[in-house]
Amino acid sequence: MFKIGEFAKLNKVSVQTLRYYDEIGLLKPIKVDAQTGYRFYSAQQTKRLHRILALKELDFSLDDIKHIIDDDITSKIVIDMLNRKASEIKQNITKQTEKLLHLETLINKLQRETDKSVLNYDVLIKKCDPIQIVSIKEKVEALDKQPELWKELIDYLLLHKVKLTFPIAIYHSSSANEDTIELEVAFPIEHDIPETERIQTRILEAVEEMACVIYKGDDEAENAYAAIQQWIEKNGYAIVGPVREWHIEGYLSTLDPKQHVTEIQIPISK
Repeated sequence: MFKIGEFAKLNKVSVQTLRYYDEIGLLKPIKVDAQTGYRFYSAQQTKRLHRILALKELDFSLDDIKHIIDDDITSKIVIDMLNRKASEIKQNITKQTEKLLHLETLINKLQRETDKSVLNYDVLIKKCDPIQIVSIKEKVEALDKQPELWKELIDYLLLHKVKLTFPIAIYHSSSANEDTIELEVAFPIEHDIPETERIQTRILEAVEEMACVIYKGDDEAENAYAAIQQWIEKNGYAIVGPVREWHIEGYLSTLDPKQHVTEIQIPISK
């Protein structure tokens, strides 16, 4: 038998831990001296202690640990509990991995978001002629709905053998009391095609003065938008129409977001 201090040292735990395990009935000493109150432990208890420590390392509560290592519990129940804990750990790993990716993305953006990087974008004013488009317009709560609208429109156009060139996203103004974005996804077309309740053709109006900036790589959108907004403000212009995004190079031509090329177009006037 070993005194409590010896047993603690051999198994790399504190005496206070062993005393607490005794109090809650998790690991009781094999003998307690009636006169001195000294606790004694047997080498045979080492296996139980190590199992307790291993389960504690996996974030099991002491109540769960007591339940798992009791002699009357079946192996199936233990395995079920361990599988549940394994699933919980996997979910936490997934969440933490996602947080890490978001954090790394934010770090990269902050490193690029300097005055110099914003000024690297050249803003051009040009006139845009009217063009015929086919589009879907919908009020959405978040822009993550955009891929669904693109798929719906593309599927319809392919069905009617329409050549797909230069997708356009148009962001219309919503009323101040709405928590939605009026989003329109569109393609230029050279001739009329059948319409539906959702898919319509129309003339995208001409704009006399359009502030434009081109950026490459989807992760550069924020810098490009910051640059064009600063330019509009600095030069005393007002925005007088919906923002357009022309996808010069997008998923129709390459699956690599770093190769995407987009032109932001904002109607302006003094």
